[in-house]
Amino acid sequence: MLEGPLPLYRNAQLTCTNADLSATTDELWQIHDLFTKGERQSDVVVNPSLLDLKIEIAHRVHRSCHFCERRCSIDRSQKSGFCGVMESKYSSEFLHYGEERELVPSHTIFFTGCTLKCIFCQNWDIARHPNAGMVCDPKAFARRIYARSIAGSRNVNWVGGDPTPHISVILETMRALAMLEREIGVDARFLNVPMVFNSNAYYSTEACKLLDGVIDVYLSDFKYGNDACAHRYSNVDNYVGTVTRNLLASKDRLMVRHLVMPGHIQCCTKPIVGWMREHAPDVKFNLMFQYAPYNVENYPEMNRYVSNAERRAALNIAKGLNLI
Repeated sequence: MLEGPLPLYRNAQLTCTNADLSATTDELWQIHDLFTKGERQSDVVVNPSLLDLKIEIAHRVHRSCHFCERRCSIDRSQKSGFCGVMESKYSSEFLHYGEERELVPSHTIFFTGCTLKCIFCQNWDIARHPNAGMVCDPKAFARRIYARSIAGSRNVNWVGGDPTPHISVILETMRALAMLEREIGVDARFLNVPMVFNSNAYYSTEACKLLDGVIDVYLSDFKYGNDACAHRYSNVDNYVGTVTRNLLASKDRLMVRHLVMPGHIQCCTKPIVGWMREHAPDVKFNLMFQYAPYNVENYPEMNRYVSNAERRAALNIAKGLNLI
């Protein structure tokens, strides 16, 4: 999944669009959709490239924000939306060895803020505090990614919180990476770093198109098997339809995680496993049992660990459908 001569963002930087970046947003989308599925056209950095075009569109989305399916339509240069993110910030970045084995060592960059409000969030300190952390500088990110690549990272893992509100910065960092070779003469081998979008998968169709052609691996959560549970425990609507739409759009480059929750084997785990078996049987699927009753005192049904019987039931469901 991570093999290949160039990561997708490098191909996007080498694809010339001849777009007028002052055109209307509808016109830019039309040009974007023509080029996303195309092959790169050059062996040198071109302008305006497909990556440049994505960045321009992302800036416009940012000013009437609809990166996630909530579609707040708020100008985030002036104030924040539901996610709380105005200026992109991150809490930490490091080589992570706890991800799926295909990905490690993974250079993880943890953004602050999130598009969901999961009551049991284990990263609440960054998800619920979007103004904490350090301001994202794409050029500084690029140099750090290059250094981590030299140190052995296999990919850049954009995570959080959730990375969806930060798509503009992610794209700008890709462009900064693509420019490093020309600007400071770095070894291009260490710029060929695949990009992992590690998200809750609750992003809009527009965000999906912006990510297409630059993201090499989608590492996506599939939390709930129905909208009622999603609304109660993450304050989100139209969850299943949005997430499954995005999983289908990315299934050729997809890994899926499902966190098994207490009392949710029949309503969530079973339908999720069934959907995966029907629609994405060849996608790597990871059952996770790290649920902890954290900050859930007001939800007594969630205020316990997954039992051994529930663990066995979840494993049997997945094994019975040959997903694990």
